[in-house]
Amino acid sequence: MNKKIILTGDRPTGRLHIGHYVGSLRGRVELQDSGKFDEIYIMIADAQALTDNAEHPEKVRNNIMEVALDYLGVGLDPNKVTILIQSQIPELTELTFYYMNLVTVSRLQRNPTVKSEIQMRNFESSIPVGFFTYPISQASDITAFDATTVPAGEDQEPMLEQTREIVRKFNSVYGETLVEPEILLPSNKAALRLPGTDGKAKMSKSLGNCIYLADTEEEIRTKVMSMFTDPNHLRVQDPGQVEGNTVFTYLDAFCKDEYFAEFLPDYANLEELKAHYRRGGLGDVKVKKFLNKVMLETLAPIRARRGEYEKKIPEVYEILHQGSIAAEKKAAATLDRVKNAMKINYFDNEEMLADAAAKYAK
Repeated sequence: MNKKIILTGDRPTGRLHIGHYVGSLRGRVELQDSGKFDEIYIMIADAQALTDNAEHPEKVRNNIMEVALDYLGVGLDPNKVTILIQSQIPELTELTFYYMNLVTVSRLQRNPTVKSEIQMRNFESSIPVGFFTYPISQASDITAFDATTVPAGEDQEPMLEQTREIVRKFNSVYGETLVEPEILLPSNKAALRLPGTDGKAKMSKSLGNCIYLADTEEEIRTKVMSMFTDPNHLRVQDPGQVEGNTVFTYLDAFCKDEYFAEFLPDYANLEELKAHYRRGGLGDVKVKKFLNKVMLETLAPIRARRGEYEKKIPEVYEILHQGSIAAEKKAAATLDRVKNAMKINYFDNEEMLADAAAKYAK
């Protein structure tokens, strides 16, 4: 039976926030504990982060430990998953080089994800080659670990399709060698992409609208109480809009029915709270205070676990080291298979030696 293998990860350009938690981290812990997968690789994608941070490598380097601590804080278990640092797996670079020959420039230019990322970073007139080709690098990451499953949002589907095209092309030219991956979309549609605290579509460090997993209770309270709500809900008695209201979007993502019994017993569940807000008579401050308690309840165990690992940095360092060693072993086996299929494993190929000897025998 073929193994079921996951590859996923993050670029280490800053501490991870609750958008990462809702979008991917929470799901990774569920996948880790599901018992449905034989191997799970979680990659700190520092080499990919350098494609648009080459002039500021310290930004990437200084955040590797932050991301590792956030991983361990949310409950990822190094006994169940392999946490690795991308740049420590040289086989990924070699695979990328071979795959580059299977993709045209025009195909990369048509990739919707690449187009939007280039626009977002204002790279239109000066695209770094490494950044332009990162879909090929991503294909290398996925195939190196024989990943059958890549958990990702719908916006990453064009990237996965690029990987599948490379796999099909390689297999058609060199014979069945690489595994074709499938995307695993998040199940919680309401929280696929959490907005920033200011109501803007994207939560980002540069906009200063993030709640970080490592934030203190006071930092969380300050951010929640200043959160964007319905701009037309000026008085308590006014009817309020729930849709597009950041406070309720966050409650959709984090609230559980049991939190009402504990923190807001006037209501049985979130639907009752929403109904009251819609008809008027419920103030934003009361809802925000409830959300604050929900966020503290959600993030307290994460912050506590992270705090314990902060006291054991050499242990975290060793987790990353051992994970990278195990990952390299896996990637090396894939690279051997690829070079064998391409017949460029010159010094391990007895058939090639025999053919050459026969050709030149006198």
